[in-house]
Amino acid sequence: MCSLRGGRTWGRTYYRNTSGKPLHAVLSLMRPDGRTVQAHCDLPAGDEPGTCETPRESTVGGDRAPYTAVAEVTDKRGERKLLRSGSNAEPDAGGSDQ
Repeated sequence: MCSLRGGRTWGRTYYRNTSGKPLHAVLSLMRPDGRTVQAHCDLPAGDEPGTCETPRESTVGGDRAPYTAVAEVTDKRGERKLLRSGSNAEPDAGGSDQ
């Protein structure tokens, strides 16, 4: 969910909304300096894959900085949370993401 390229970092999530109803997503990218960057995305109903991305910003703290991204999907009005998924950019000491 977190991407780093050329000194720029951003959050990205992929989706396919087969619910039959339009949905809404908020993608939050938490930076190591405590700032949060968000993207609000409409997820149209259908079988076509899509993406939701935060703006690309200069990387803070170098290539090994601990960034975290969280995607939350709700109904169109934001009244019902349907999914929450996150990533942790720092693996544990054993090298896995558990």
